[in-house]
Amino acid sequence: MFLENIGFSLWCDFVERSFLQNEFKKLIDNGVINGATSNPAIFKEAILNSPVYKAEIKKLKHLSPKEIYEEIACKDIRLAADILESLYEKGDDGFISIEIDPRLCDDAKESIKEGIRLFEKIGKKNVMIKVPATEAGYEVIEELVSNGINVNVTLVFSPLQAKLSLQAVKRAHQKITAGKDFPQVVISVFVSRFDRKLDARLFEKNIKTSLTGIYNASKIYNMIESQNIINVRTLFASTGVKGDNLRSDYYVKELLYPNSINTAPLKTIDAFLKSKEFTPKKPLSNDIIDEYFTVVENQGINMDKVCDELITEGIEAFKIAFSEILNKGHL
Repeated sequence: MFLENIGFSLWCDFVERSFLQNEFKKLIDNGVINGATSNPAIFKEAILNSPVYKAEIKKLKHLSPKEIYEEIACKDIRLAADILESLYEKGDDGFISIEIDPRLCDDAKESIKEGIRLFEKIGKKNVMIKVPATEAGYEVIEELVSNGINVNVTLVFSPLQAKLSLQAVKRAHQKITAGKDFPQVVISVFVSRFDRKLDARLFEKNIKTSLTGIYNASKIYNMIESQNIINVRTLFASTGVKGDNLRSDYYVKELLYPNSINTAPLKTIDAFLKSKEFTPKKPLSNDIIDEYFTVVENQGINMDKVCDELITEGIEAFKIAFSEILNKGHL
């Protein structure tokens, strides 16, 4: 755990075979990270751009493109899980996640089948199955958690998504047989995309920029913490910075909250370490958060609409990335 005194974890938002075999282990051994995440966009970059997969893809040509992808992705996730296993055994996170095919985001039945299949195929207890917080996704969350599978609820932009996700976890807990452990669940709240979407409009209206993502994430964090559900934590995702107007580790430092996780790109982690400033933050109060969003809404910005747009854009981006893996990855 990066900051044990407040229960703050730093995870790496990157997976690629050669990285896992080298730098990844060093980051863990040096106490920098204690977990990792992946998504279709990350696997797209790895499979399309790294030469380490070419020979393996040729050997798997007898399989369908999706089967080839799963063999490669599951091998990487299993490798990461093996490296992280000692942390997991100590109770210091040690999780790695893999996402269900994003094209199934509206099909609960098929998503459940795939989530269970991937978890069993990888065969490691410290794997999390990533499920998008969609209408179908809440059913998937409930079913996987009730079957003892760790879940990373992803693409969470709105407090409503978080609320419905928490309700799904509560329903799952009611189904778990007495004496069985509750699996771990993280609610992945996406942060920086709000600022990339809104900062230009806010600047025109003389509202301070680069705060919307922090305030929205803080509101959801407060909700999750107030529920005090066993083995459920907030994970701050999409914490990389685009452009030069913010310091690279801005979203990590501003959300250095107790009992939370931040999953960040390598560049962001490197900047955070080099700063040598790891001062915990006091979570923003709901009153301050509500005051900020009142100002924003009074300027004609509908946050519910913004969240809906970001959810749609996020899902579509992952669908495109996944399709490009299958179509452009020579699978």
